[in-house]
Amino acid sequence: MANQAKFGENTFSVGDTVVVSQKIVEGGKTRTQNFEGIVIAIRGSGENKTFTVRKIAVGGIGVERIWPLHSPWITKIKVKKKGKIRRAKLYYLRKKTGKKATKVKAA
Repeated sequence: MANQAKFGENTFSVGDTVVVSQKIVEGGKTRTQNFEGIVIAIRGSGENKTFTVRKIAVGGIGVERIWPLHSPWITKIKVKKKGKIRRAKLYYLRKKTGKKATKVKAA
């Protein structure tokens, strides 16, 4: 698979805490920015597969980002923690505040 190096041995699923390294071009310079959060949704299939990552930013504001799984801008996806969940989508985390918004049972 072409993206095997990008994901390494650890594939991720909904409920996992991941760090997505994204390549950002500003002017003529390129840098890598990390986005760490919980995967709350995976949708689509094949080349059209996308995933949504949610994190709690400064001030308790929730930030969600959606990436295509096979995006050339993603350099690496690292799984920090596996989650044990019983739902396909974790949209209920949007209503939670504080520490409860980041709590998912560990696998």
